[in-house]
Amino acid sequence: MRATTCSLAAVKHLGIVGMGLMGHGLAQMAAQAGIKVTAVDIDQAQLSKGMSAIESSLKKILEKQVKEGKLDKSKVEGQFKSVFDLVAPSTTVESVKDCDLVVEAIVENLQIKKKLFSQLNQITKPDCILASNTSSFSITELADSSNRSNKFVGLHFFNPVQLMKLVEVIKNDKTEPGALKDAWDFVLKIGKEPVECSDTPGFIVNRLLVPFLGQALLMIDRGDAEIADIDVAMRLGAGLPMGPIVLADYVGLDTCLSILRGWHALNPNEPAYQIPKCLEAKVAAGDFGRKTGKGFYVWDKDTPKKVA
Repeated sequence: MRATTCSLAAVKHLGIVGMGLMGHGLAQMAAQAGIKVTAVDIDQAQLSKGMSAIESSLKKILEKQVKEGKLDKSKVEGQFKSVFDLVAPSTTVESVKDCDLVVEAIVENLQIKKKLFSQLNQITKPDCILASNTSSFSITELADSSNRSNKFVGLHFFNPVQLMKLVEVIKNDKTEPGALKDAWDFVLKIGKEPVECSDTPGFIVNRLLVPFLGQALLMIDRGDAEIADIDVAMRLGAGLPMGPIVLADYVGLDTCLSILRGWHALNPNEPAYQIPKCLEAKVAAGDFGRKTGKGFYVWDKDTPKKVA
């Protein structure tokens, strides 16, 4: 679905459930594109944190535009207000009842997601499109739980949403062409680059990336090479911006393990989903990588300093 023939205006009111990193990033991008947003998180503290993150990010963007001479300083306050006021925070899921599209961005727990989509099917208007930002669960299974498979898609954004251009648009076997197109056009409207994919484990990026990271870690298990040497080899030999092991640290070792375990449970004889012992050991020790300051590397914020 490379071309679009409509005005990109089908989604005028976006609902977001979950105001963590992905949720507040999406809320900001939609508001910047002039779309009304209802941002929901049942945790008031998380909701306030997400709104504060949007406020801070918008102010930084506007300050940069002033410094670059793209925006007059006298217009900053008005520009900020015109975007920020499009995001209406709420602690009740019922607030999304009038939305054209609702994107779920809550905790990566299958049963909790399925319960939410069952609830959203009762709350939202019949033509509302439901979408999940899941990185690992089956879109078909989530769609079935909504009882609205024909208007259900996956919209997999990447972190940080404000900077990462790619969005995977995933269809299930019952997704209507119109719903898929409206979701695709929404992604274009907020300035992202959509790619279409059927409901396969990991979609496109993770289906290729996670087994690649796993194979690098299996080399550590076997003692084939040292951590730093594997990363240097793939940077200089394959032209990658960072090696697979430092990338696993960056993504989150707990996330990598969770994905591999889920796929391995469904396909236990698939070699690509083999679980590295060194990965299990790191996660068991609470060393998740960048987010905890230590994984296979020791981190200083977003910078790996040395092999742990």
